[in-house]
Amino acid sequence: MATTFPANPPASAAIAARRSAVADSVPWYIWSLFAASVSVVIGGYWDISWHMSIGRDTFWTPAHIAIQACGIIAAITSSYLIFSCTLGRDPALRDATVEVWKFHGPLGAFIAAWGGATMLASAPFDNWWHNAYGLDVKIFSPPHVVLDGGVLAIQFGAVVLIASAMNRASGELRRKLDWILLLLGAMVTMLALTVVWESTYRVLQHTPECYRAFAVVAPVSLMGFAEISGRRWARTTVAGIYTAYAIFMLWLFPLFPATPKLGPVYQRITHMVPMEFPLLIIVPALALDALWPKIGAWRKWPLATVAGLVFLSTFIAVQWPFADFLVSPASANWLFGTKYFAYFASPEGFDVRHLFVPQQHTLAGFWRIMGEAGIASILSTRLGLAWGDWVRKIRR
Repeated sequence: MATTFPANPPASAAIAARRSAVADSVPWYIWSLFAASVSVVIGGYWDISWHMSIGRDTFWTPAHIAIQACGIIAAITSSYLIFSCTLGRDPALRDATVEVWKFHGPLGAFIAAWGGATMLASAPFDNWWHNAYGLDVKIFSPPHVVLDGGVLAIQFGAVVLIASAMNRASGELRRKLDWILLLLGAMVTMLALTVVWESTYRVLQHTPECYRAFAVVAPVSLMGFAEISGRRWARTTVAGIYTAYAIFMLWLFPLFPATPKLGPVYQRITHMVPMEFPLLIIVPALALDALWPKIGAWRKWPLATVAGLVFLSTFIAVQWPFADFLVSPASANWLFGTKYFAYFASPEGFDVRHLFVPQQHTLAGFWRIMGEAGIASILSTRLGLAWGDWVRKIRR
């Protein structure tokens, strides 16, 4: 009679545990694109601070390197994914790919690859622009628009990759991917609000243009990530991470020494100048999350109308009076950061004199732009619901 030897229980348990750990591990390419997104957010903040503290003395600043690292990481990661799937070296992933010009790869990889190429192309364009037209400090210059387009594509590609992996996952892995998604949402929100920073600066927060600019970019980000996640407090989580990150950077950057290298110099600078205290976006996010169980099942346009107006009106209700405090000398301390000024800030500037920019509109003009802000918030909310719902269904 043949003798049957039982499997070694401890060894079998160890093998099962290793297989479970592998099954629950986040794919390397998601971590790679997430790192690229974090790199550009840190680099973008650093670059603005560098402009305000030192000036654009050369293209090869650490901030620029951190920004361009995003494009390099995304291009390498996406290219590897596409070629490995096309050549059949990753059969498990090939089942979750799409075909583009005979190449196979995850949809997010194709989007991120385009973004990486666009970012890298913007670098010589930006350098030429500064050499030709001067060392400006504008966020919205043509090369920066090209750069922002590349960054947006990389981050959207990362979102698509994460969402498709979430839709194929369950249990612990899905929970991990959901947290990465929300962290990425905070990074995207930070960049979106940075793009409109020139319109939402504290001395402009009693102007209707400030709230119109905010309404264009904020709802589309928060709503989209909340739709993909489905988590109960997703908007509050994204807004909370954004707020914590912005405050951390506000307190961190002044710890490092800096001296202006360009002129004219109107302010005495000895350390890096940070960006401003974050907008109170967490309050409208919290309000919507609290309201969502009652309205979340509505049809999309009524839902977008109510949610968009609640989001904007709640934000105005808290940011308008908070702006009074930020503009006052009472906030000129390390905690709120309004004591820091760019080296080129004129002594006659409104921020230096703790004054709001005066209203340039009649009462009718003010409310017309506020009405535009309301419409923008509704449309931005609807767009967020739409792209979030679309991405949530992606499996490839």
